Amino acid sequence: QVHLVESGGGLVQAGGSLRLSCAASGRTFSSYAMGWFRQAPGKGREGVAAISWSGLMTDYADSVKGRFTISRDNAKNTVYLEMNSLKPEDTAVYYCAAQRVPFQVVIKTQDEYEYWGQGTQVTVSS
Repeated sequence: QVHLVESGGGLVQAGGSLRLSCAASGRTFSSYAMGWFRQAPGKGREGVAAISWSGLMTDYADSVKGRFTISRDNAKNTVYLEMNSLKPEDTAVYYCAAQRVPFQVVIKTQDEYEYWGQGTQVTVSS
């Protein structure tokens, strides 16, 4: 089982940057595919970025490509989401998710993730 805790959210002006972190418990973090999702007020949760267990494979939503970067440090049991050139439409609660997998894979769909963090609020002002 994995316990996930997100941090790094906050209020930032449009064009600014934030770095989200997701710390995971457990000894087998390197066996988990990880993802970041977000949910804006009044909207459903959507995928933002995903990363394979080694970090060699990544995937991004079209809306964040070129602006966001997902990475992981398996020695620290942590996955990151570097967010640059933030826009007001990036305002949302951001969640990280984890799923143990038997091979290197990127998981894009939220239904395939078993473990979720509690979320961290990101607010981008115009």
